[in-house]
Amino acid sequence: MYKKLSIKQWAVEDRPREKLLKKGTRALSDAELLAILIGSGNASESAVELSRRILSTIKNDLSVLSKKDASYLLKFNGIGEAKAVNILAALELGRRRKETQKSIKSIITESLHAAQFFQPLLEDLSHEEFWILLLNRSNTVIDQFMVSQGGLTGTVIDVKIILRTALDKLASSIILCHNHPSGNLKPSEADLKITKKIKEAARVMEISVLDHIIIAHDQYLSFADEGLI
Repeated sequence: MYKKLSIKQWAVEDRPREKLLKKGTRALSDAELLAILIGSGNASESAVELSRRILSTIKNDLSVLSKKDASYLLKFNGIGEAKAVNILAALELGRRRKETQKSIKSIITESLHAAQFFQPLLEDLSHEEFWILLLNRSNTVIDQFMVSQGGLTGTVIDVKIILRTALDKLASSIILCHNHPSGNLKPSEADLKITKKIKEAARVMEISVLDHIIIAHDQYLSFADEGLI
């Protein structure tokens, strides 16, 4: 009869924690790193085996895992709330690390720069968020902020909040950005209308709307590049 070996019964060099300390993080597979986070498996699987099964359900794509919530992880035998929280926290730290790689004094001179600024924030989300990038006269980033958060297909935008924040920060121009969790880059009629509304309101305050970026996973669309703004 097969008897499951616990990780403690493995050869020292094969135990994820010991392997990490001896060889470094790069020597570990995704499953082994995940196993360190969850600590233990269940009655029939070691932590590594359970991690492999979790990863197999999302085709070993960590970007897909980063879009899942606690309810998805809790479906797996051996994953309780504490372990689910550990996994979600680690994925969020990875996302925030990508965000901090952007220089605070970033200069935006083309749509690609704006897209690269926002992709770490938005590309893995399963819901829509609408963000604003505030720039000074030399197109240097002053600040960024989230205007609203919505569901799978939309979010509510308050133009007054956008303009008030831009004025408070003495921004000379702004770039709009939101994501399409569906992966569809095509702007909706609502996207076109809100862009026009914000642009017209901002013009009264002598603030330029330079672009509106749509992020769809690892792709983006620029209203400026497409002649839509």
